[in-house]
Amino acid sequence: MNMSRTRDTRERLVVIGGDAAGMSAASQARRMKGPDELEIVAFERGHFTSYSACGIPYWVGGDVNGPDELIARSPEEHRARDIDLRMRTEVTEIDVDRRRVRARDLGSGDESWTSYDKLVIATGARPIRPDMPGVDAPGVHGVQSLDDGQALIDTLARTRGRRAVVVGAGYIGVEMAEALINRGYRVTVVNRGSEPMSTLDPDMGRLVHEAMEGLGITMVDDAEVTKVLTGEDGRVRAVATQDAEYPADVVVLGIGVRPETALAKAAGLPLGGHGGLLTDLAMRVRGHENIWAGGDCVEVLDLVSGQERHIALGTHANKHGQVIGTGVGGGYATFPGVVGTAVSKVCDLEIARTGLREKDARRVGLQFVSVTIESTSRAGYYPGASSMTVKMLAERRTGRLLGVQIVGREGAGKRVDIAAVALTAGMTVEEMTALDLGYAPPFSPVWDPVLVAARKAAAKARAS
Repeated sequence: MNMSRTRDTRERLVVIGGDAAGMSAASQARRMKGPDELEIVAFERGHFTSYSACGIPYWVGGDVNGPDELIARSPEEHRARDIDLRMRTEVTEIDVDRRRVRARDLGSGDESWTSYDKLVIATGARPIRPDMPGVDAPGVHGVQSLDDGQALIDTLARTRGRRAVVVGAGYIGVEMAEALINRGYRVTVVNRGSEPMSTLDPDMGRLVHEAMEGLGITMVDDAEVTKVLTGEDGRVRAVATQDAEYPADVVVLGIGVRPETALAKAAGLPLGGHGGLLTDLAMRVRGHENIWAGGDCVEVLDLVSGQERHIALGTHANKHGQVIGTGVGGGYATFPGVVGTAVSKVCDLEIARTGLREKDARRVGLQFVSVTIESTSRAGYYPGASSMTVKMLAERRTGRLLGVQIVGREGAGKRVDIAAVALTAGMTVEEMTALDLGYAPPFSPVWDPVLVAARKAAAKARAS
């Protein structure tokens, strides 16, 4: 009698990372292939899956009840779709030659190897945590995951004082400053740059600075935190720069993130200049037919500059996951690249950008013209019209649109999408002036602010 076991002929997909890119890839692969064709095993070291990290500041600030409201799909929902999702399990090694990964159960400490036919790396990004005295003291928080958000909320609930210092003034920094203002804290933002929002040119960042101070936030620019000072109880009591100390009952690190690619690097997979994994248009890791990567751990092509860059955004991560899952499932899809669009707010101030800043254009050798205009969100005579500033960059002579930055009140931020589409289409500012945009006095002046900037940029480019 033959006692040999029938071999499982299914392919096995292993996914490292249970958030946007990883679980989007797993879900799309499952749509493409059923459980009888494809086994899917996913590892997530945290407590949550498929959540909106972008919503954490609004949860901290009380606008969102969370964390359940920030979760798009729970582990149980993924498992109901025949995805073997293993929570609180961290992958510690990728063995590319033998097509397997080693994972450790964070509860029991047990380790085991899992083989794969296809692998998706979606390890995300990690907050930049400066190497300085006191940075690990109680009361100092990074904010990247829902676990981080819960830890910060727990600290805020226990803390008697109402003084907060935010270190860094990028997207995370300004959003966390708003969250803490909403919770009744006196907020100081310590920023290494000359102005907040380094994703903007300094002249536009200055508008953000002035607006934040108008909201009661103390802005400290051109200053770098050198140490975190603690009290007798070991908790944070202040942060120190070279010139001053700023009292703090809680400190939030909003310095930014880096790709989490230590696993990939150890496995010998290719990384770019920003530390992110390099992939082809189908999100396959370069040189590896059976490995894909997506989300905050990869670098992507900037369609305007033609160079690779690292952008940590959930919009990209979800698109990457769809592309990867389609490829894993035997279909065909590509992710062509990005133009660098982002939008944020601090209280009622909206901040948006797409394309290149002046220094980006200079770095890649582009000659350009720039214009800045003031306009309103609605017809000037219509109630509720608010001011906005639009800055536009165009290539000298050709007039090709290179970038747009917008700072203003309600109705300003999402106007950047007009420019994002124009950049993706490779339009000139002259062509933009003929765009058939929606108009009515409650929504826009007769000439939309973006088109006013395009007219000025077209004239300047022609004259250059």
